[in-house]
Amino acid sequence: MGGFAAYLKSWVTGIVSLLTGLKVSIVNFFRPKVTESYPENRKTLVMPEHFKGVLTMPHNENNEHKCTACGICQMNCPNGTIKITSQTIETEDGKKKKILDTYLYNLGQCTFCNLCVLTCPSNAIVFSKDYETAIFTRSKLIMKLNNEGSRLEEKKKSASGEA
Repeated sequence: MGGFAAYLKSWVTGIVSLLTGLKVSIVNFFRPKVTESYPENRKTLVMPEHFKGVLTMPHNENNEHKCTACGICQMNCPNGTIKITSQTIETEDGKKKKILDTYLYNLGQCTFCNLCVLTCPSNAIVFSKDYETAIFTRSKLIMKLNNEGSRLEEKKKSASGEA
């Protein structure tokens, strides 16, 4: 009789398992659909606030950026995605100053960890909401973020004459 009880128990267990799976399927069948109509909805698609697309360096209308070429973002990048080259110049008052020459970013190596943006002391770089980054050539994944002829944004002087 023990063999028959085990057989019956396995049947009951199988039917309960089947009904549990059917319940999940039926509940999902009647839920509203959330499928996006991509690419038709490109113009109206809103990316979530925490989405990270491509690293960018915003420039103002005078082609000025906030990057001081300190290299903190390059040091904090876990896999060497950022390469900064700078040059040292001498200012009018005789002081030496480091200025940004090129800021290279490799989108193909980026893990989107956000360490570069979080550690940048001058808030010079941000992640955009651009999500269409598929290309056919890897070399196009290496981007120069600073514009040609761009320079460091001048600090605004306050009414008391302090920077």
